[in-house]
Amino acid sequence: MATQTTSIHGEWSGKLAFILAATGSAVGLGNIWKFPYITGENGGGAFVLVYLLCIALIGIPIMMAEILLGRRGRQSPMNTMALLAREAGGSPAWKLLGVMGVIAGFLILSFYSVIAGWALAYIERAATGAFTGLDKTGVEQLFSGLVGDWEKLLGWHTLFMALTVVVVARGVRKGLERAVSILMPLLFVILVLLVGYAIAQGDFSRAVDFMFKPDFSKLSGEAILIAMGHSFFTLSLGMGAIMIYGSYLPSHVSIGQVTLVVAIADTVVALLAGLAIFPIVFAQGLEAGAGPGLIFQTLPLAFGQMPGGVVIGTLFFIMLTFAAWSSAISLIEPAVTWMVERTPLERTSAAFAAGFIAWLLGIGTVLSFNEWSDVTWLGRTFFDNLDFLTTNILLPLGGLLICIFTAWVMRRKDVLDELELPDGALFELWHFLIRFFAPAAVVVIFLNSMGLI
Repeated sequence: MATQTTSIHGEWSGKLAFILAATGSAVGLGNIWKFPYITGENGGGAFVLVYLLCIALIGIPIMMAEILLGRRGRQSPMNTMALLAREAGGSPAWKLLGVMGVIAGFLILSFYSVIAGWALAYIERAATGAFTGLDKTGVEQLFSGLVGDWEKLLGWHTLFMALTVVVVARGVRKGLERAVSILMPLLFVILVLLVGYAIAQGDFSRAVDFMFKPDFSKLSGEAILIAMGHSFFTLSLGMGAIMIYGSYLPSHVSIGQVTLVVAIADTVVALLAGLAIFPIVFAQGLEAGAGPGLIFQTLPLAFGQMPGGVVIGTLFFIMLTFAAWSSAISLIEPAVTWMVERTPLERTSAAFAAGFIAWLLGIGTVLSFNEWSDVTWLGRTFFDNLDFLTTNILLPLGGLLICIFTAWVMRRKDVLDELELPDGALFELWHFLIRFFAPAAVVVIFLNSMGLI
């Protein structure tokens, strides 16, 4: 290998630590908040089937490529891409791929922290029985009362950002690895408990039919594009997080194996979240396709009416917070590593500096839901513009460039060396997907998100 064998920032203790960390990065609000409601909006089983195919053909190949780049470079995404471009004889401009990923992750963190603050706030509301006896109007008022009060929203945003910074400041093993080693098993335990409750108290058979019995008459072209897009975004691709986590991966660990495990774990969490949510929704006679309000408005209505709703609701929002926390840690890490490499700051100072800047930027998102809700640019609020820029432009572009660099710029020998695969049918399949199929799919996702198709 032509590059350094260890990162100056540290290294995971082994395969399991990386799997937990990468799964923590991938498992977030997208799995527990977004996946159930887009499944509900797009007809259930047929959508799930397309989503699983997209994970296999788009998500896994690109994730392998991003981990490969990270481990070969062993630095922040910006410096990794500069190093690998020199090694491959490519243009120095490839450094911009790393720059773009760090910026995307940083911008996402700024508004992700605000949304995660809602989950924190709802732990307190669920635990105190605030949902009990509320009707639809009452639940809506509870939510609007939270997002409409910028001071409360800022407080929860501040608390969540502080939790994120404290973990990252402690380093790879003492901070990131220790946190995910606790958070991810607890998240899985809570999720299984919630599914158990859904089996006992909810309309579980209807939920299983809804999620796993394909009805292709309900599958539209738009639904296929949404499944493609979510399969890409759910694995935290294109934002520098997986690349930096890959830089901490020990050289003896198989990239293909750990990618497969992480993708399966991430998908299982999304499916279990659906199996925890839909039985409760159906049993309470609520609408599966309730959209983004499913978690913060529809479910609290159910928690307030069902037996054991206080305990189940509290556990649910604790789980949602854990998922968001593990993802937020990975979003800030690329910026922190760059600061350590390029400035005199030690990791602790870099973590607090990065966290403060992201927190400051997050104030714009806080105000987008109240004081600045009428302030728009290009027809969108501050938050909507950040979300559009990252989700629709920076992340697909990052994924596309990862495919192009790995498949078309890097030397085949170096790619084989890092993947530790024989030059045979398995490698050729991955190489075809990363050279042709995945880039084409990402272009389609990009054009669709821009409203061009």
